[in-house]
Amino acid sequence: MHSEKVKKYRVILASSSPRRQEFLKKIGLEYEVRLKPVEEIYPEHLKGAEIADFLSKLKAAPFLGELKANELLITSDTVVWHNNKFLGKPADDNEAYLMLRSMSGDWHEVITSVCFTRTNNQRIVNSSTQVKFTDLTDEEIWHYIKESKPFDKAGGYGIQDWIGLIGIEEIRGSYTNVVGLPTQLVYKTLMLIASQ
Repeated sequence: MHSEKVKKYRVILASSSPRRQEFLKKIGLEYEVRLKPVEEIYPEHLKGAEIADFLSKLKAAPFLGELKANELLITSDTVVWHNNKFLGKPADDNEAYLMLRSMSGDWHEVITSVCFTRTNNQRIVNSSTQVKFTDLTDEEIWHYIKESKPFDKAGGYGIQDWIGLIGIEEIRGSYTNVVGLPTQLVYKTLMLIASQ
């Protein structure tokens, strides 16, 4: 990583996502993965970025009280927001189909929040990207669901997958944010934290 100052922290990533882990490696960050189960429930009145912010902070909660002074915890959550509705991880084939069918030919918003937690403070940042699907056929949607089983992905798809390659017409904003981690924002925030 560009700044040696970040090395004063022992960075902990609380995510099992191989995509997030790979991104942190690629920006040159040394980290360890620590996982704690969290029930991802949020208050119903929250919308869009508020949900992602809440959940990224919620994922840090089990670690509070056990972090050491030199440790920096990174937790993150990605949500898909379409037609004023939250699209989480689909429970089954049918739910994945309904999500993708609803977004076909339309724009949706992908929001990733990242929470940086230390013993004495917490900082949450988020990034929003507008994504447009072309008109997808039922055949294309079912092919993707059967082949990729996208049940670990918000909105039921990965932009880096087959459906992203053939179905995404346009994006406005950060590509890595849609994959699951806004790397430019994460890097910038880490530099800020390291300089304090």
